[in-house]
Amino acid sequence: MSAATQAFLEMLAAERGAAQNTLAAYARDLAGAEEVVGDLASVPRAKVAQLSGEWSALAPATIARKASALRQFFGFALDEGWRSDDPSGALPAPRTRRPLPKVMSHEAIAALFERAELEADGGKPLAVRQLALLEMLYGSGLRATELVSLPLSAAVRDAPFVTITGKGGQARMVPVSERARIALSRWLELRPAEPPSRYAFPSRGGKHLSRVRLYQMLKELAARAGLDPAGISPHVLRHAFATHLLEGGADLRVLQTLLGHADIATTQIYTHVDAARLVELVNARHPLGREQD
Repeated sequence: MSAATQAFLEMLAAERGAAQNTLAAYARDLAGAEEVVGDLASVPRAKVAQLSGEWSALAPATIARKASALRQFFGFALDEGWRSDDPSGALPAPRTRRPLPKVMSHEAIAALFERAELEADGGKPLAVRQLALLEMLYGSGLRATELVSLPLSAAVRDAPFVTITGKGGQARMVPVSERARIALSRWLELRPAEPPSRYAFPSRGGKHLSRVRLYQMLKELAARAGLDPAGISPHVLRHAFATHLLEGGADLRVLQTLLGHADIATTQIYTHVDAARLVELVNARHPLGREQD
């Protein structure tokens, strides 16, 4: 990786507070481009155009992501005086349609919770932990990483809010529902004290529960609840939290704050989900729609 791209990544971390996963993705895309065309701080526009052929077999969304990384780098290079031109116009610009997020129905949510509550009634620590995790995902809309890395100091028993550190190190206050408070309190009473850990959901080594294990737990629970595991993940539950709140009349700005979105355009995807559900409802229930059956 060139010194220029390294400086760009350092800027993203220092000035924009980019998360480690984001930085890693940018690093991969920029390093891959440099393997093809050379140092991005000095590569001529004609060579940048060669990336279209190099990326031709990739999915449109992947091409768009790679091109976005390069456009941002070229803008940074202009600001730093490394380049006198912006070759971004030579990059491919595929049209991508952002897919609507998967959303669980109210019936599927009910079946998932019914199973989790049944298992937690036995009082086994892992089953109680499972219920607490589920309640926090659906009841507060947390990202998987935000939940598994929740500090013990933030998970105060019976507190109506928890402080979450989200993407880019941004902190936000997230309300905890009454159900989630009860489930979290039950878990904190059973949470093992050894080995010492600063996390609310520790692993056996004292670190926090991994995102992979959280995914596995949810899919295993879904199977036991008679649901398709392929349609359930921490992110799907986060989408369900947002969509069901919007259905209940939540304001879009409030939803943006709860989800920790930097840009409300990201939150607006849920208005499209709600609209899509309305179209399905009209087609299924409207008298003219039924006449076509």
